[in-house]
Amino acid sequence: MSQFSVPAVVYRGGTSRGVFFHQHDLPKEQSEMKHIFYHAIDSYNSSQVNGLGSGTSHTSKIVVIGPPTHSDANVDYSFYQMGISQRIADIKGTCGNLMAAVGAFAVDEGLVDVPSGASSVTVYAFNTNISKIIEITVPVIEGKAKVVGDFHMPGIVTKGAKFIVDILQPGGGKTGKTLPLGPTHMMDIPVSLVDIVNPFLYLGFEGFGFEGKQLKQQLENRADVLAELNERRCEAAVIAGMEDSINEAKKHPAVPKVALVASPHDYVTTSGIEIKKEQYDIFATMLSMGNVHKTFAGSGLYNIAASALLSGTIPNKFCSLPSSSEKVRVAHADGIVEVRVKLNETYTDVTAVGLERTARRIMKGDIFIPKSTYLEVF
Repeated sequence: MSQFSVPAVVYRGGTSRGVFFHQHDLPKEQSEMKHIFYHAIDSYNSSQVNGLGSGTSHTSKIVVIGPPTHSDANVDYSFYQMGISQRIADIKGTCGNLMAAVGAFAVDEGLVDVPSGASSVTVYAFNTNISKIIEITVPVIEGKAKVVGDFHMPGIVTKGAKFIVDILQPGGGKTGKTLPLGPTHMMDIPVSLVDIVNPFLYLGFEGFGFEGKQLKQQLENRADVLAELNERRCEAAVIAGMEDSINEAKKHPAVPKVALVASPHDYVTTSGIEIKKEQYDIFATMLSMGNVHKTFAGSGLYNIAASALLSGTIPNKFCSLPSSSEKVRVAHADGIVEVRVKLNETYTDVTAVGLERTARRIMKGDIFIPKSTYLEVF
């Protein structure tokens, strides 16, 4: 046989899609495990036509679920951001959208008890990437995660059942501090590096000459700016002690991520909906794995909402809300997302962030993987 098979499940969570594995179905050897991941997604091709990815960072994802190692958790899980045309399985960051799907997987696979007649169940998942407990309220029906509902989230056309995701004490997961370089840091322009869920490097749109409407589209058309932002990302990773060198930072493109922010303005979403500046509190576009994200990563939504309330940061400069606010309306190219935020009593750090998402199991079965002895790639 030139291929072997591994049990797998495909889920959408929020605006991301990933391939989920039970830890016990995977080899313990890292190289063998990553071999499965590369082919499951098809990290080798830009189209990812030879696997289950689809050529975008938000669909090139792997999640591994295992037994809990934390006393407060029902399950452990590890997230891998997979490369596109690159053999990368980056575990340094996490995915905020697929957190909802982790809850659905735990319920659907019988990893948590669902009381008879219950309409929801709370799953506590320990994310090994950031060493944080994720609290996921999963809607259920007949003992399984509920899919059909009347909740609509930007980036997904169809409505679904509402999942509630909360991350407690989300700051400093990768650097040890929420603001490892202080509220702002001067490169040649002011930036903010904020470590909440995933580390994000923030810059203002105006620093690159972008103004007016359709800022995401302007950014997509500027290869020179994208290259510059990725260089700044690497530089910030070294300054913050996340990586030892620029070359090492380039090998781990998942974090820190980069986002450009702007004050509220009227614009039209990529779905053709007119948005007025009064409808939201801050606008942002992000890069993921070197490319402009079509919407905005869930981890980034948590991060930017909290950052907007932390005095002195770049997002705070473009957001007029007081630090006592408990909700921030973040606008991206395809809509508005409301994020729950709670700061500490002195408004100097964040104690909790939360989002409402939808999730759906798409398929369950065996994924076929070519045996390594048959491969001559990279």
